[in-house]
Amino acid sequence: MPRDPAWRGRLTATAVVLLVLWPMLVQAEFKPWILWDAQSLSATWQFLSSFVPPAHSAEFLAIVATSTWETIAMATAGMALAMLGAIPLTLLVTERLSISRLGSGKVAPLPAALRHAVRTLLVVLRSVPELVWALLLVRIVGLGPTAGVIAIALTYCGMLGKVYAEILESSDAAACNALLNNGSSRLAALLYGALPEAAAELVSYTIYRWECAIRGSVVMGFVGAGGLGQRMDESMKMMAGDELATMLMVFVVLVAGADAVSAMLRRRLS
Repeated sequence: MPRDPAWRGRLTATAVVLLVLWPMLVQAEFKPWILWDAQSLSATWQFLSSFVPPAHSAEFLAIVATSTWETIAMATAGMALAMLGAIPLTLLVTERLSISRLGSGKVAPLPAALRHAVRTLLVVLRSVPELVWALLLVRIVGLGPTAGVIAIALTYCGMLGKVYAEILESSDAAACNALLNNGSSRLAALLYGALPEAAAELVSYTIYRWECAIRGSVVMGFVGAGGLGQRMDESMKMMAGDELATMLMVFVVLVAGADAVSAMLRRRLS
């Protein structure tokens, strides 16, 4: 058999990956073999066996329905607030929409400084996970969905602003430049020049983030932000596996529904 001409490079790359990965696994105390310990297997079996049959009483299903709607509302309201903040920040941070660059091709010092300050703000917002924001806000506004909505709005504003700007910067600049050169405002250049080129990608990313916000809303419920996550936390503390099974199935349906909405919107925009 002929020898692979790239075997030395592949062997070297594998060795480098192992050398880098091994100390990280040691530091993280990664010990997957404990999953096969007799005591762990026994505890796992006892816990999973309590999942069958899932809880299905009318009273419990009504509670789950209310919590699910609260989770969807939290994610949607948080995303709406995030978009309200991200759109004007995108206008400020997108260099392609800068009017000061039209004459010389370079952005003027003052707009450049403002753009850098806005980029820094977006970095700060998205650097703090929504779960951490929720932990802080629960102490300020108390338990309930309000903390979750604000937490999603803050983190996702930073994410949306950054990615929106990158999508607009990578789109075709011809229409946008033509509008700006003919005296159009930045908002008009965005609406009639940049958006038609990047609408499908912007909508796809926004729906994906809404799906992530739903998952985030469930996780934030574990710190008292309400919704389905808070109910799951209560059931886990009571070791009620049948209730957990029902809520996990609802969670899967939620994510699948968000994915279906995203696919439908992408088809309509393509």
